[in-house]
Amino acid sequence: MNKKDFKKLIKNLPENPSVMARERYFNSAVLIPIIKIDKKYYLLFQKRAKNIRQGGDICFPGGGYEKEDKSFKHTALREIDEELGIKKKDIKIFGQLDSYVAPIGALVEPFVARVKKRALKKMKVDKNEVEKTFLIPIDFFKKNPPVEYTLKYEVHPYTIDENGEKVVLFPVEELGLPKTYHKPWGHRRHKVWVYNYKGEIIWGLTAVIINDLLKKF
Repeated sequence: MNKKDFKKLIKNLPENPSVMARERYFNSAVLIPIIKIDKKYYLLFQKRAKNIRQGGDICFPGGGYEKEDKSFKHTALREIDEELGIKKKDIKIFGQLDSYVAPIGALVEPFVARVKKRALKKMKVDKNEVEKTFLIPIDFFKKNPPVEYTLKYEVHPYTIDENGEKVVLFPVEELGLPKTYHKPWGHRRHKVWVYNYKGEIIWGLTAVIINDLLKKF
């Protein structure tokens, strides 16, 4: 590195640092729809259709960022329109929670929004993606903390195929890495929060978002 390169390095440091190697993640956005009905505030949830990825899970409207999207906010608005038929004119976005990097390799941008009550009557649910929608009072989450569980994650440098043969994914021995990495490593424990509302189980990413939202008031 010479003096010119060093100056270029300093010049290119971001003023507002974001997420390193963002392109390696599944980039997505969700909308957290808050609806006021009879002076009470509710969150609007959807249950994913059984035949799609993560089918049966309860979540907020959202999905992957597409190259046509102008921003992650645009992604969130597009997804709620595609999934529930709720239009931009019935939505007011107030702000965004912190970005969340999920253990599964997804990077999620959550937006907090007020949805007009009239939008509920005009919803056109895409049954290919959504089994059903329902409302839960925000007070429920304030009064009922989630049950906490623990999962364990490990990094595997190899896998075993259907014939019982070892398939090397990362050649740790060939690369001469320490023996620690010749077998699964990490053993990282990950907290999982679970809410149970009338038999509907809300967990994973959605529970993380709810938990962070509740810290704001």
